[in-house]
Amino acid sequence: MSIKLRDLIRSVRSCKTASEERSVISRESAMIRTAIREEQEQFRHRNVAKLLFMHMLGYATHFGQLECLKLIASPHFPEKRIGYLGLMLLLSEEADVLMLATNSLKNDLNHSNQFIVGLALCTIGNLATPDMSRDLATEVDKHLRSGSPYIRKKAALAMARCLTKCPDMVEDFVERIVSLLKDRSHGVLITAVQLMSCVCEIEPEVGKGSFVRLVPSLVRLLRNLLSMGYSPEHDVSGISDPFLQVHLLRLMTVLGEGNEEASEQMNDILAQVATNTETAKNAGNAILYECVQCIMTVESEEGLRVLAINILGRFLLNRDNNIRYVALNTLGKVVLQDSAAVQRHRNTIVDCLKDPDVSIRTRALDLIFKLVNLDNVEGLTAELLNYLVVCQSENKSDICTRTLGVVDKFSPNERWRVDTLITLLTIAGKDCDDRVLSASSTYIASSKDGVKAYAVHKLVKAMRDDDGTQEGLLIVAIWCIGEFGDMLLNPHTSENGVSYQALEPLNVISEVEGVTKQVTCTNAIRQRALTCFAKLTVRFAHCDAGVVQKLRVLVNKFKASINLELQIRACEYSNLIVEGGSGKGSLARMPVVDPKVAGKKSLRGSMSSGGIDAGAIANSSIPGGGGAVGGGQDVGGDLLDLLDLGGGTPAAAPAAAPTTNQSAIQTAQSTDADLLSDIFAAPMPTPSGAPTVVPPAMGGGGGGGDLLGDMFGGTPAPLAPVAQAPAPAAMPPQPPVVDMFAPQPVAPAGNGGTTANPTFTAFSKDNLTIEFETRKEDLSSQSCEVVATFKNSGSADMTGMNFQVAVPKYITMEMLPPSGTTVPCNGGGNVSQVVKVTNTQMGTKKLMMKLKISYTCAGAKVEEMATASGFPVGY
Repeated sequence: MSIKLRDLIRSVRSCKTASEERSVISRESAMIRTAIREEQEQFRHRNVAKLLFMHMLGYATHFGQLECLKLIASPHFPEKRIGYLGLMLLLSEEADVLMLATNSLKNDLNHSNQFIVGLALCTIGNLATPDMSRDLATEVDKHLRSGSPYIRKKAALAMARCLTKCPDMVEDFVERIVSLLKDRSHGVLITAVQLMSCVCEIEPEVGKGSFVRLVPSLVRLLRNLLSMGYSPEHDVSGISDPFLQVHLLRLMTVLGEGNEEASEQMNDILAQVATNTETAKNAGNAILYECVQCIMTVESEEGLRVLAINILGRFLLNRDNNIRYVALNTLGKVVLQDSAAVQRHRNTIVDCLKDPDVSIRTRALDLIFKLVNLDNVEGLTAELLNYLVVCQSENKSDICTRTLGVVDKFSPNERWRVDTLITLLTIAGKDCDDRVLSASSTYIASSKDGVKAYAVHKLVKAMRDDDGTQEGLLIVAIWCIGEFGDMLLNPHTSENGVSYQALEPLNVISEVEGVTKQVTCTNAIRQRALTCFAKLTVRFAHCDAGVVQKLRVLVNKFKASINLELQIRACEYSNLIVEGGSGKGSLARMPVVDPKVAGKKSLRGSMSSGGIDAGAIANSSIPGGGGAVGGGQDVGGDLLDLLDLGGGTPAAAPAAAPTTNQSAIQTAQSTDADLLSDIFAAPMPTPSGAPTVVPPAMGGGGGGGDLLGDMFGGTPAPLAPVAQAPAPAAMPPQPPVVDMFAPQPVAPAGNGGTTANPTFTAFSKDNLTIEFETRKEDLSSQSCEVVATFKNSGSADMTGMNFQVAVPKYITMEMLPPSGTTVPCNGGGNVSQVVKVTNTQMGTKKLMMKLKISYTCAGAKVEEMATASGFPVGY
């Protein structure tokens, strides 16, 4: 005989190690298995109770599931209670043995003892499957009219579970739910409101259409709760039934969304709740939070919205972290609706960045990014940079990228933008990604000369003060020195009065050389430094010969680097900077890239990867690129437009005679012109008798001419047919092309005749597609056949196909056997099954089905459910 439950608990608690505990559980499990095998009925309830304790400890208890079913069939209440408790804890709705409990549940629902009925209803509310819900819904509905409030509230929760599992039954029970709102019991009212909210979530159209007329009753009920005196049985911290108030506000939120008339009826009571609810206790804060959610969701007045946002502002001053978190989260959702009202609490939100709780800081940071506009960008960006100093390292990269987006969108002037980006690199240069570095370089290169000089001087000072850890700062600084190093030779005074002295060329070189000698120097920095030394030979060409010679020595040093890339680039640069070499043109300043155009190009590239990269720029502006751009002169126009094939038609060539340089360019490109004309323009004229070659349409398929016209902005010339002789001047009109393989439309017959069989896709997921074809011999008949065709586009067969259909009560159905249970892969064959249905309310209610599909694919069991409601009119 096994020990009692209290003895088992005492034995487990006395165990010193986990192995001792496992030994005790194993020994007791063996004794329970023996008792089950020997059918020891007198110890069955004790054994199930001990299995519940083992389940709480995490041990396997599956072998006792059938014992629970035997206990609930017992006539004694104590055994039923243990059985139902074990059923709810040891089994899930996926368990197959749960179907065996349906008959016992049905019997207990009709029991004379209300507590046994309550146990059955509680079990249905927790474990009911779609099949059980459909079988027991009528029994649960009877108890909604019970005389006991205890039964009615449990029946309401059980009905919520049944309707969730079988949404097609909502219309049958919606009127019964409305009558529950007149109940006097608070417990029944709470469950009734929950049931109504559940119906609105399952079937929004049916729920809102049936319950929106109850808004005055809900308002009256909420007003009674506010004016009710002290009620000990419903009072929580001086507030009358806060749970019912919260559920009423949630239901009003659903019913008032998008409904001006219903929202108008709620405005007065919402204002009363917002102003009269006590905030000293957590119960009052819960009601105020739901009230704010309701105000911001329904079509409320502007003054009421401001009142709701002010309540959230008061929440930010609360000491409870949970309340502050909820307030910040809600403000982040409503800031787009009324940004001006949220801006009034900006200082309080900024103070949340100093909170010790990381979740509070994170939510405050997200909200601040949404609050930034042209008026407050300078102040809020300063707060973001201050927070960047103390935030966790794993969050710095994201903050830098988002700060770049703020700077890009709201910067008031070039100097402020450059100052902000340099400060950003100084604080978190090692955490910035390539987009921030590229954008910083682009903005500096595209700014005015005064801002460039200021930026280069400031970067040199920041590089001198850095300890070598901020890699991003060093990369941008070295790149800017290589591009605009000649500006460092002149003093500069900024608009805010900051003065920078002129630097000697050797001092500039020493600053960059000192960075490369640091222990923390990476190959990325050395690559930029090598390019910088090469470019400075052009920038400092007018200085002493010793300066250029020192730069050549520094470039030659990289020839012995252990990095192959540095060796190759050093050899190339050494050939460019020798006397008489062509380095002057190749090492000139890179062309200015418009940041807006660069952002547009990067946006196109990032769309294919699923994200919008607002801070990315073209490769030509990446620091250390060292590309050869000749002339050193600014290019008249945007070079990136050469990549924009869809920007419009190419500009016509000037009529004037070309200059010497233009002639040389045209001569060098004469061969390419013929090729480009074939691709981007009309076909070149062909001599008489020569065959005309028609290029294939891009992208495959028809309509190639329209595609070319859309891509390159012009109207393409018509494609000539393949022929030996020149094409005629005008082509006669051609008859329309007929697709021989397309299904031909069937003309409808007269009255009582047949029509084309409508087909639609009822289910499509995970390579399985189910198409419904409806067949009806007579349009006036209520009966029709639905042929379900199963198609498998995957690479593995689908075996054990089980197709189940459920229909509303006004529809009768008969399912014929399927043509097979295995759907071949790769479309190798289809499986079909015929369902005969009769819609007894044709013309009033539409045909609809609830589908359940189960099959095995690649060794995995798959179960899916769907609703087929796409049947045509007349079925």
